[in-house]
Amino acid sequence: MKALVCTAPGVFNYIEIEKPQLDREGHSLLKIISVGICGTDYHAYEGTQPYFNYPRILGHEIAAEIVQTGEESGFNIGELVTISPYFYCGKCIACRNGKTNCCEDIRVGGVHVDGAMTEYISVPDHHIIAGNGLSADELVLVEPLAIGAHGIRRAMVQPGEFVLVIGAGPIGLGTMNFARIAGAQVIALDVNAQRLAFCADKFDLEYTINGAQEDVIKRLKEITNGDMPTVVIDCSGNLKAINGAVYYMAHGARFVMIGLQKQDLVISHPEFHKREATLMSSRNALPADFQQVITSIKNGLVKPEDYITHKVKFEDVKNKFTSLNTADSGVIKAIIDFK
Repeated sequence: MKALVCTAPGVFNYIEIEKPQLDREGHSLLKIISVGICGTDYHAYEGTQPYFNYPRILGHEIAAEIVQTGEESGFNIGELVTISPYFYCGKCIACRNGKTNCCEDIRVGGVHVDGAMTEYISVPDHHIIAGNGLSADELVLVEPLAIGAHGIRRAMVQPGEFVLVIGAGPIGLGTMNFARIAGAQVIALDVNAQRLAFCADKFDLEYTINGAQEDVIKRLKEITNGDMPTVVIDCSGNLKAINGAVYYMAHGARFVMIGLQKQDLVISHPEFHKREATLMSSRNALPADFQQVITSIKNGLVKPEDYITHKVKFEDVKNKFTSLNTADSGVIKAIIDFK
């Protein structure tokens, strides 16, 4: 079968590999229908992704069909599913405390171990998530949406709070979506006018700020009646944005980092300290987050069709990948189609 391998930064190659054999108990064989391209994939291709080595088959946002499974799995042949791609040890202190999303020895598909930009994958049954009647286009977005849902859960967002989300890419949009579900007043901050227009149009956001053209602090004070946001969430992974975000926080605020980059944080201690601010990271997602996403989609609170702007055939990814990650591409979420 064919796989697309990132052999080095900036280098993709199609290769032939052996189709997985279902020779391990508790595993199922999945035929890939579609794979979402996420920031992790772009960063891996660029050589800026932490926790990464080459060569690697990328891709961990999937919709798939069960083609082979054991009698005890609880799944059926032909069933559409997605997966939780965070393969955890089950033994470390994080796992013992139910935080399998930050397992000490975690192996994330497409990062630490090979992912889904191939025709078939074998997956442990306990990492397969039933589709519950969702379509492939809905299922392929469950994992990235769960990232946002988990970030909002970490922030403990309360109804009526002003929540500033930095970065209006797919993860940022999902975070905004779940902040609104939690009852927050959401403010989107980005430097890409096209993405901010998308926020206002598709997500009906009242408050958007262009950080390249506006005085961010002045606008935040206007929007919040001088209070500033009580929750700030970075989904950009941009070091300058992260280091400067302390100035956007209300006193007593929480700052959650969903976005990831490789360098050191340099935050003004006096500015952070005087706010008695809380700093936390948000990594991956938990089973409860996946279930919240699926329930929200089924209840119409999240509409995956609002996110998907581009589709590319699997055989065309090598030649089109770079063009999907340009500021003027108009891409919000690109999906690889294996059909």
